[in-house]
Amino acid sequence: MSKVLQKWFVWLTLIGADPADENDIRLNKSLLVVCAVPFVFAGLGWGAMYFALGERLAGMIPFSYGIFSVLSITHFGLTRRYQFFRFSQLTLILLLPNLLMLSLGGFVPGSAVIIWALICPMGAMLFDEPRRAPYWFGAFIALVVIGGLIQPYLNYTSSLSTNWLTFFFVINLVGVSAFVFSMVYYFVLRKNEFQSQSESLLLNILPKEIVALLRDQQRTIADQFESTSILFADVVDFTLLSATMSPKELVKMLNEVFSQMDVLTDKYGLEKIKTIGDCYMVAAGVPRPRTDHAQALAAMALEMREYMNSHEFSGHKLNLRYGINSGPAVAGVIGRRKFSYDLWGEAVNTASRMESHGQPGAIQITQATYELLKDQFHCEHQGTVDVKGLGATEVWFLMSRKETA
Repeated sequence: MSKVLQKWFVWLTLIGADPADENDIRLNKSLLVVCAVPFVFAGLGWGAMYFALGERLAGMIPFSYGIFSVLSITHFGLTRRYQFFRFSQLTLILLLPNLLMLSLGGFVPGSAVIIWALICPMGAMLFDEPRRAPYWFGAFIALVVIGGLIQPYLNYTSSLSTNWLTFFFVINLVGVSAFVFSMVYYFVLRKNEFQSQSESLLLNILPKEIVALLRDQQRTIADQFESTSILFADVVDFTLLSATMSPKELVKMLNEVFSQMDVLTDKYGLEKIKTIGDCYMVAAGVPRPRTDHAQALAAMALEMREYMNSHEFSGHKLNLRYGINSGPAVAGVIGRRKFSYDLWGEAVNTASRMESHGQPGAIQITQATYELLKDQFHCEHQGTVDVKGLGATEVWFLMSRKETA
């Protein structure tokens, strides 16, 4: 039985569906159909009850609602005219409860049935543009006021007993309350889901501390960090290699390499700054200062080199050049669209030079980094290297971590 109901539910969600619709529009269409169908049965049920109780005019109104709603759904399925379908459904639920209330003699004899019309502006917020919802709500208020003005002139006395009036009061209040609660609950779930997705997306782009600042403050985000370490890693002979691969294979290979770097970045509590083509940039000590920034970055570089030496990527054995430097840097967020968290300063430029002037498979470091690592890591002095923009610069190769006693 559940499979049959599931098939019927899927069929309902496809009424009026258009393959060209965006996800939000497709969701709104299917949700409006799914909401309209129970109201058809509710209208027919209300009508049947009033007929059985001798209130034929009152019975015709919700019964007519059910018929008109079926016609509206059918028309939507045939024409896919969503705006007309939405307007017709909102209009029906706005007008007919008011007519039913008047046919029964007013608010109390009608068991506050007009409260069903409140679903109209609530539905407008969900299915229509939010800016139009106040107009629907204004129409609801106007009908309530008109009903109050007309009531003294209504001479009809309902034949419903007190018990039946109480019964209809209960089901009207419970029904509308359940629907309103469901809509608010849906909105809250969607809002939380959207916020969670937005937060996750931002955290994949920016450090969590920066996300908090962007959310809570409107200011330029730029900070000076006196002690940081920066690593650049670049694939050797990438241009030649890329010429032999299809675009799909190339992207897949880089994704495998950079994904592993991301894993190690998270493992050592570092901050990925960006990728530039086949180059990966990561920093330690920003935006969270730490005294062991050089040691953490060195440990990542050694583990990354070991991983690269023991694995193939899309059938290729890759070699990387690594460059590390330590020193002060400025970090901040730039841009208004597609913004990014970036680093600037001589320390950053020098780290990039260490990579570009390095040797395949070597982790080349500056003297500033060597002074921070020499007590815990084995480093080999390589003499001086003529570095563009810096001149003769002493460099070391990071070899391994020293064994602790």
